Amino acid sequence: MSDIADRYRTRADNFAAVIAAVRPDQWRNQSPCADWKAVDVVRHIVDMHEVMLQPLGRSLSPAPPVDDDPMGAFNAARADIEEVLADPEAARAEAQTPMGKMPVEVHIDGVVSADMVLHGWDLAKATGQEYTIPPEEIERAAAMEGAIPDELLRPIAFGPRVAVPDDATPQDKLLAFIGRDPNWRPA
Repeated sequence: MSDIADRYRTRADNFAAVIAAVRPDQWRNQSPCADWKAVDVVRHIVDMHEVMLQPLGRSLSPAPPVDDDPMGAFNAARADIEEVLADPEAARAEAQTPMGKMPVEVHIDGVVSADMVLHGWDLAKATGQEYTIPPEEIERAAAMEGAIPDELLRPIAFGPRVAVPDDATPQDKLLAFIGRDPNWRPA
């Protein structure tokens, strides 16, 4: 198993744990993403799994709708990506991305896999869960700053940067960089 596949599995396990802790009455809670409820965070992650499959001419396997079964929808999408990552030929196939051509596995690692870390925070906050981004994930995500042009990040993936004090924690600085108020709480 590759490092990318291992990292994906760890991130997916962590995201699934957040989904599992959501009570049925919390799925309509507002998330830190202005236009999304808690269920929409999972929908986005599932939708991004399909985007990762498109360069291979694949779609998501049949699954329950996110609104009916967020965990079932996520697990089905996860299985599709894990199948790709377990197949060296598929994982190394070339994908055309907004940042140029790259292997499918690299695109998965940098987009949907990394998204689960950041959106895990969104889902946790929307549903009153504690969530700490692991330090190695903070370091990996912080490397984006300056490595990817802001004009690619802001309109596609991140909101406007949020101001935080100079002495903010690394997690708070990362959240502010991606456009999240680290102190956000549901209304």
